[in-house]
Amino acid sequence: MRSDYCGSINRAHLQQTVTVFGWVHRRRDHGGVIFIDLRDRAGLLQVVCDPDTPATFKTAETLRNEFVVRVTGKVRPRPEGTTNANLVSGEIEVLAGEIEILNPSLTPPFMMDDEQLSENVRLEYRFLDLRRPQMQKNMQLRHRAAMSAREYLDKHGFIDIETPMLYKSTPEGAREFLVPSRLHDGFFYALPQSPQLFKQLLMISGFDRYYQIVKCFRDEDLRADRQPEFTQIDIETSFLDEREIQDIMEGLIRHMFKQTLNVELGAFPRIAYAEAMARYGSDKPDLRVKLELTELTDLMKTVDFKVFKQAASLKDGRVAAMLIPGGAALSRKEIDDYTTFVAIYGAKGLAYIKVNDVTKLNDEGLQSPIVKFMTPEVLGEILRRTGAANGDLIFFGADRVKVVNDALGALRVKVGHEKGHAEAGWRPVWVIDFPAFDYDEEAKRWNAAHHPFTSPKDEHIELLSTDPGKVQAKAYDVALNGWEIGGGSVRIHRSEIQAKIFEVLGISPEDARAKFGFLLDALQYGAPPHGGIAFGLDRLVTLMAGADSIREVIAFPKTQRGQDLMVNAPSAVTETQLRELHIRLRQQEPKA
Repeated sequence: MRSDYCGSINRAHLQQTVTVFGWVHRRRDHGGVIFIDLRDRAGLLQVVCDPDTPATFKTAETLRNEFVVRVTGKVRPRPEGTTNANLVSGEIEVLAGEIEILNPSLTPPFMMDDEQLSENVRLEYRFLDLRRPQMQKNMQLRHRAAMSAREYLDKHGFIDIETPMLYKSTPEGAREFLVPSRLHDGFFYALPQSPQLFKQLLMISGFDRYYQIVKCFRDEDLRADRQPEFTQIDIETSFLDEREIQDIMEGLIRHMFKQTLNVELGAFPRIAYAEAMARYGSDKPDLRVKLELTELTDLMKTVDFKVFKQAASLKDGRVAAMLIPGGAALSRKEIDDYTTFVAIYGAKGLAYIKVNDVTKLNDEGLQSPIVKFMTPEVLGEILRRTGAANGDLIFFGADRVKVVNDALGALRVKVGHEKGHAEAGWRPVWVIDFPAFDYDEEAKRWNAAHHPFTSPKDEHIELLSTDPGKVQAKAYDVALNGWEIGGGSVRIHRSEIQAKIFEVLGISPEDARAKFGFLLDALQYGAPPHGGIAFGLDRLVTLMAGADSIREVIAFPKTQRGQDLMVNAPSAVTETQLRELHIRLRQQEPKA
C-alpha cells in the first residue's frame, strides 16, 4: 500500500507517483490551493491540493490536525524560492491525485511542534507526545544505540540470555519492589534491582560471555536521571582481569557513539577514585570543566578562622578551595546565589576571596571578610597553591569531607558551564581503585561501597581483618560529561573470600545462607574468575540526544512521584484481588 515514507521522498522521486500514509501536521489554505504538511516517523512531506481534482480538493478542505490519511500523487519540484533545506523532502512536493481519510481526530490538546508544553500534559497524553518530531527522533536514536550495542557484543562473542523478573529479596542497597505470591501465603517475590546474582551464576554455568538489555527496578526517590524502572546493558565475562574488561567495554561505548552519532570518542583516560574526589569533588567528574579543587586542610589547622580550623581538625574534615579565573567580576548577588546553591548539599556557607592585587596580602589586595583572620604567610600559600592571579576569585569549602566534595563538586560544574570554563564535546573517563567499604557512623558498621560480591584487590585481602577502610575493590565506573553511564567490578569467585566480606559487613553465616545460599553453594562447584559491568542505556541515550532528563528517551516514563499519568498507575485494586493475595490494608492513622 505505501510506496515510501513521507520524510524520505526527495529529488530522486521526481515525476514518480507515490503513495504515503501519515498524520496531518498542518493544513494551510492559500486561496484556492491547499497545502498539507503530512508527517510520519521519517519526517514531513508537503502535499499540494488544487481545484483541478474536485473530489480530492473537497476532501482536503475537511482535513484537520492529526487526521490519519492516505495520499497518492505525483512528485514535482517545489517552486523556486520555496525550498526547505532542513527537510530531506524540502526540494519537492506531492501534487495530490487522491486523498483518503483513514481516521479523523479530535482536536489534540497541543500542537505537535509546540515546545512550551508542561511535562504533566505531555505525560498524560504520552501517545500524542510521542508523535512529536523530537520524540520520534529520540526513540529512533534509542533503537539505533541498542542495535549498535547488540552488534558489537555479538561480534565479541557475548550471548544474550534472559534472567527472571520474579526474584528473591536480597540486601543489595536500594529499596526493592515486592510482589506478593498468591500461591504461597505470606511470601513475596522481589523485582530485580539488577541481574547481578544470576549473571554470576551464568559464569559458573560456563557461558563465558553474557549480555542482556534488561529492565531493572529500584524503589528510590526519583530525579532527572532516575526512574523506578530503567534499562541496563548488563554484561558479564569470565577469565578477564579489570583492565581487559575495561578495554572491551570502552570499545563498546566508542562503537555505539560511532554508529549512532558518527562521533569518535578516542581512548578513555583513567583516574583513581581518591584523585577524582580530591580534584573534582565527584566520582563522575565532568572533564569538560577546567576548574579544580585545591587541598588546604593541612594549611588551615592553625589559622584563627574558626570555621576553617574546626573543619581541618575533624577526623573526616576537609578544607578545599576552587579558583575561578576572572571571578572577581562576580556580583554580590551572584555570590549569594551560589551560596544558596551549595546549601542544597549541606554547606553552611560559601567563603570567598576576590583577588585584586596578589602583591598585597591584606584587605587592600584581597577582598573578603575572612582575610583578617589569616596571616600573610597563609594567604600567600593559598594564592600559590591555587595559582591565583589578579582578577580571580577563590571559593572555599570547609566541613566534613562529603559535604565539601558534594558542594564544591556541584558548584564546580555549575560555575564552569555558566561562566565559560567548560569546553564543548565529549569527555569520557574511567574511575578506578574504589574503596571496598563505607563506614556508617550512625549504625557503627561497614557497608559495601559497590555490592557485597565485589572482589577486593588481591594485595588488600589481608586488610579485611585488620583495616577494612583501606581495602580497595576491583571496581570501576565510567563517566561521560559528568554522568555515570556504567559501573562494574571483578566479582568474588572463591567462597572463603566471600565469607570474609560477609564478616566485615556484619552478615552472619546464617543470614548469608538464608539470603545467598544458592550463590554460596555455586561458588564451591568450580566458579571461574569473572567480572562485568552494567551501562545505563537510558542515560547513554539521554546524553546522545542532548536531553536534560531520561524521561525524554523512555517511551512511557513515570513522573518524579513515580506515577504514570496516562494510565493512572499506581492505582487501587479490588478487595477480591487483595484477598487472593492474603493482604489486608491497614487503616492510616489520622494525623494529629
